[in-house]
Amino acid sequence: MTESETTPAPEMPAPDPALRQFDRFIGTWEMKGRTLDSDVDNVTGTATYRWLPGGFFLEQRTHIDFGGMIVEGVEIIGYDPETGTFPSTVYPSMFGQALPYRWILDGDEVTIKAEALHATFHGTWSGERFGGGWRGDPGHENDHGNVAYDISGGRVGA
Repeated sequence: MTESETTPAPEMPAPDPALRQFDRFIGTWEMKGRTLDSDVDNVTGTATYRWLPGGFFLEQRTHIDFGGMIVEGVEIIGYDPETGTFPSTVYPSMFGQALPYRWILDGDEVTIKAEALHATFHGTWSGERFGGGWRGDPGHENDHGNVAYDISGGRVGA
């Protein structure tokens, strides 16, 4: 008997079960909303979520028309077991710097913190629908580029 026949294969790590909270996001979502200074919807787009091979990371791809400016991005979301949160990195089309974000999931409640931008999203998912809004963090409500808006939407094909 050779050594390879007697030595068991090493056990491969598995994704943390906390990541399964994102299963409800998988697929494509349409969204629309408006900046707080608008009487009409001026934010529309899609977000598509998929698991990367292995299941350790989630990819989000966005295409958003934000008041006539097209904003696209790729976000990679992982899990930090020490904090129980989901750190991510966003690669936006509007400038050449990756941005750190942090997702916090609590049942149907979703909070996304963009600390570098001093902004936070608070939202709620309910089945095939979601709604929420981005706001500047206290003291940063009027920072350049920090535009408050509300957004809602649903799963494409739902």
